[in-house]
Amino acid sequence: MKVSEINFKVLVDDDHLPVDIKWEASDAGEKSHAKSMMIALWDAKENNTLRIDLWTKDMSVDEMKKFYHQNVMTLTDTYIRATSDEATAKKVKAFFNEIGKDLGVLK
Repeated sequence: MKVSEINFKVLVDDDHLPVDIKWEASDAGEKSHAKSMMIALWDAKENNTLRIDLWTKDMSVDEMKKFYHQNVMTLTDTYIRATSDEATAKKVKAFFNEIGKDLGVLK
């Protein structure tokens, strides 16, 4: 059995607002920088989702719109792989294609 680690380091300013997000994975090699991260964990004991959502002060609104849209679309891909519920996924993708147009991230 193999153990993989993912580490995050968040640099914050005096007001505790994220300035830089660095991450590294034991399987990926070098450290990378990010402007935003969304982590969701399933707490089986509480039967609930735990979330960490962070973004740096220099992330633009347009970048956040694209990040949000891409997260929902890829989360839908994960949902399909986990449940095989193509019908629901198709509805979510159709809805978020329209949202993407409204946000200006899709044509």
